[in-house]
Amino acid sequence: MPETRSETRELRITRVFDAPRALVFETWSKPEHLVHWWGPAGFTLPTHQMDFRAGGAIRFCMRSSDGHEHWMVGAYREIVPLSRIVFASSIDDDPSHQVITTVIFADEGGKTKVTVEQLFTFESDATRGAQKGWTSSLDRLVTLLAQLTTASTAASPATREAER
Repeated sequence: MPETRSETRELRITRVFDAPRALVFETWSKPEHLVHWWGPAGFTLPTHQMDFRAGGAIRFCMRSSDGHEHWMVGAYREIVPLSRIVFASSIDDDPSHQVITTVIFADEGGKTKVTVEQLFTFESDATRGAQKGWTSSLDRLVTLLAQLTTASTAASPATREAER
């Protein structure tokens, strides 16, 4: 069962994914993967610009099924490959609405434990819904990882050799 703890202006969610850490990290660092899981169920990511390096810019627009747009603009503060991503962003089109997000990746018995921590400088509908939004997004990530793992296994030389 995923661990979830939420307090005023702070959020922490921990999930274990049945995928190697390198693949899980890749789904956070490459836009071609991010577009498939970022945002709650029913949301799309029509704008997703990311310069994945410390100091690099982030600009995302999540669009709900009713067409409402939720913008996130910020920058990566720290990237430790396969271990940690930290980014600061503003949401709700308000530069004073700052969110610091830290994502930690760890090996867990052949699987990958991901911890998402957020600190908010404000309270709004967006921050009150962050736990639900992240939970739904991470559920979508489970689906993507299963697809990528299946595709990777099917394409591996060992699998092709075993099929002969």
